[in-house]
Amino acid sequence: MTNMADNSSHFQISIEPSGRNFAVAAGETILAAGIRQGVNMPYGCKDGACGSCKCTKLSGSVTQGAHQSKALSDDEQAQGFVLTCCAFATSDVVLESRQVTAEGTFPIKKMPVRVKQIERKSNDVVRLVLQTPANEPLQYHAGQYVEFLLKDGKRRSYSMANAPHLIANGLDLHIRHMPGGLFTDQVFNTMKERDILRIEGPYGSFYLREDSTKPIILLASGTGFAPIKALLEHMQFVGIARPVTLYWGGRRPSDLYLDDWVKAQLPTMPHLRYVPVVSDALPEDGWAGRTGFVHRAVLADYPDLSGFQVYACGAPVVVASAQRDYIGAGLPPDAFYADAFTSEADKAPDATT
Repeated sequence: MTNMADNSSHFQISIEPSGRNFAVAAGETILAAGIRQGVNMPYGCKDGACGSCKCTKLSGSVTQGAHQSKALSDDEQAQGFVLTCCAFATSDVVLESRQVTAEGTFPIKKMPVRVKQIERKSNDVVRLVLQTPANEPLQYHAGQYVEFLLKDGKRRSYSMANAPHLIANGLDLHIRHMPGGLFTDQVFNTMKERDILRIEGPYGSFYLREDSTKPIILLASGTGFAPIKALLEHMQFVGIARPVTLYWGGRRPSDLYLDDWVKAQLPTMPHLRYVPVVSDALPEDGWAGRTGFVHRAVLADYPDLSGFQVYACGAPVVVASAQRDYIGAGLPPDAFYADAFTSEADKAPDATT
């Protein structure tokens, strides 16, 4: 990424209302500096494409690097919003970000992993199980993700689909095939069990806030179900009994590739309600369940979201639509937690500086 900052300067970043502070080094984005020093603000793609890291600049000046206008519009930028993943400080800066991770976050590590299992779950989804080193366990919060370190410095991000207490069985990832994709073509066509890969993590601010008693809406589209599954396993493991409604959407019933798994959890999680939603079912699917856009199904059931927390994961258009419409239905902005699954195609068009 191009250095947009003054190379001779180091500036202080302050986060309100948490009172956390950290220094940003020359040529370093605000988000990268925060992660490096254990101050994790909300973020998702780290590439200026999803908007998850957007926050308000209270004072100071930044230069905003390349980003998508859908993640940060010109109007928002004029109002003082910044994307910390591609913002370079040009003075001391004070930001407002209400979802700052508490101190003592898990360290980010690089490690080799061995492919333990490749299991086809649908025509275009694979469950990839990775064995992590026994002497170097990966610590993470359910909902976080790792990055695969590929050739030429490229990276690909995937969320853990199993809760941390189950990592002894392997690191569970759900990978959708993107034809022509640098990594997914490898997974679907040439990868074999026992292959060695390299990962780095954990990353992400998508994890359960356990200090609340509010009922929870879990919203997933496609393989956005992966971190949602980890959240469910974690809630079951630690005995969280807050009311939870899971909405999982796909175009066809086959896109709900672990539908049976969810249904099998219902008898042991009496506080969990499951609503599968299909948008483009064909007659031969025999689909008799809910139809339409998954985020709208939530509003049909809960027109007033003022008393809820929402955890949304999946395609950027689903996450962005949900955030806009749910806040319009009374959801407090700081009660919406999201992880948008941005592909390389999502990042490429409409890049602006």
